[in-house]
Amino acid sequence: MTTFTINCQSIQLTDEQFYQLSQDNQDLRFERNAQGDLIIMPPTGGNTGNCNAGLTAQLWIWNEKNKLGKVFDSSTGFTLPNGANRSPDVAWIPLERWNNLTTEQQNKFLPLCPDFVIELLSPSDSLSAIRQKMEEYRENGTRLGWLINCQSRQVEIYRQNQEVEILDSPMSLSGEDILPGFELNLEPIW
Repeated sequence: MTTFTINCQSIQLTDEQFYQLSQDNQDLRFERNAQGDLIIMPPTGGNTGNCNAGLTAQLWIWNEKNKLGKVFDSSTGFTLPNGANRSPDVAWIPLERWNNLTTEQQNKFLPLCPDFVIELLSPSDSLSAIRQKMEEYRENGTRLGWLINCQSRQVEIYRQNQEVEILDSPMSLSGEDILPGFELNLEPIW
């Protein structure tokens, strides 16, 4: 399946209109870039969905033990500081940031950029487009991001003010000082 981008610059959807459009069409997955273009993404296939669930589960279990923040799945929308609306496959924010949001903000697209994100490259994704998205996360405040490419068995690690690090066939990844004590097991992914 193909991702479609619709130029919406002449109508400039407000955040509320974009949120309502997403709610009215829950069978579709929408994102919006910083220029206001609407991105319609196909649903994932079985392998990708299963991998996403496993990644989210590992982070959720770690967070449930440590109670340091909130974990979000791929259906959660974030409004980034640059105005883009993105839905990373897995995301995490510290508890303090979550508690600083109003109840209304918690119930809609979160008005912030996650501190940690994972994007899992699916067969329908363009590697260059996902790399651009990872850069966008980093430019908007993500402190640690992992782009996982199962086909090439590579992981690209995005950190603030550092070059992207590429790992070949790692068996695990460290949450470093962002997610202290978290180790993502990649064996089930490969």
